[in-house]
Amino acid sequence: MRFSTGRRAFVAGAAAALAFSTLPVLAQNDKPLRVILPVSTGSGVDAIMRAIGPAFSKALGQPVVIENLPGAGGITGTQTLVKAAPDGQTIAVVSNNHVVNPSIYKKMPFDSLADITPITVGGATPFVLVANAERVPARNVKELTVLLKAKRDGVSYASSGNGTILHLASAMVLDEAGAKALHVPYKGVGPMVTDLVGGQVDFGVVSVPSVVPHIKSGKLRAIGVTGKERIAALPDVPTVAEQGLPGVDVAGWFALVGPAKLPPEQVKRIYNAFITAANTPEVKQAMDKQVTILNPMTPEASAQYFRNEQERYARIVKKANITME
Repeated sequence: MRFSTGRRAFVAGAAAALAFSTLPVLAQNDKPLRVILPVSTGSGVDAIMRAIGPAFSKALGQPVVIENLPGAGGITGTQTLVKAAPDGQTIAVVSNNHVVNPSIYKKMPFDSLADITPITVGGATPFVLVANAERVPARNVKELTVLLKAKRDGVSYASSGNGTILHLASAMVLDEAGAKALHVPYKGVGPMVTDLVGGQVDFGVVSVPSVVPHIKSGKLRAIGVTGKERIAALPDVPTVAEQGLPGVDVAGWFALVGPAKLPPEQVKRIYNAFITAANTPEVKQAMDKQVTILNPMTPEASAQYFRNEQERYARIVKKANITME
C-alpha cells in the first residue's frame, strides 16, 4: 500500500467518520489532550500539527497541548508515548522514521508495531529530487542516470542524516536507476539544503516546501517528484516514476498514534475529531500553504499501512546496507 495524494481516500475517511459518529459521544472534559511530537520545534510535522491544533481542539471538545520531545530519530518521544496510560489523554504524531528505525537500529526500546495503536495516517508532504543547477547538467531522471553511471562515485548526494527518510528516498532512486553516488549526511534539513544550494553537494531528495524558493530562483533544478502523482506546487515537474523509475514512491507522511491497547471508543473519538478538523477551511488553507496533503486513513487502514511500510523500508535499508548503533 502506498500513500495516495488523491481525494478518494479523504472522502472515504470522511464517510467512515460519519459512520463512527453513531457511537456514544464521550463527555467533554477540560483535561488537555497531550500530543507528543518526537521532532524539534519548527520541523515539518511540528508546523502541521500546530496549524491543525486549534480546529482539532475544537472538534475534540478539550484543550490540546503539543509537547516536542525530539531525539534519536523519534525514538525518545515515542518511548514516552508507549509508556503512557491508554486512556485517550496522550497521543503522539510519528512519521516515516517510526517504521524505518527498527531496520537501522540494532536495539529498540519498544516494538514499533505492537506497542502503539494507530489512529490515522493523516497526510503527507511531497518530496522532490533536486540537483544543483550549476554543478549538475542533468534536467531529468534519464540524464541524471547517465551522469551517475558515467562518473560512478564522482557524484554526491545529500541527506538530512544517516538512516533518515531523505537518505532512504535517495537510496531508493539510486537502486531503481542501478546507479551509485557518494552519500553526504547532514545534521538536519537546513544545512542539507544550504549546501545543495551552495554547490557543496550535487543532488538530493527533500521535502517540497524546503526547496520551492530555490527552484524558482534557479539555484536548484527539480528533476522529479518522488510520489505517484504530480503536485500543484510544481505542476510542470513530472514524477520520477513516470520518467522510468516506477518503484520510486515516497513522501513524508505523518500519523496519529496512541499507546498499545487504546480502547476503540477513544481511537474513534480522536479519529473523528481529526477528520472534522482536516475538513475545516482554515486547516485546508494552512495545509495548502505548507504543501501538505491531508488524506486521512481509517484506523484499520492505518495499521495495515504501518505494517506494509515497515516491511518496505526494511528491504530498502538492507539493500543500502544502512546501520545505526
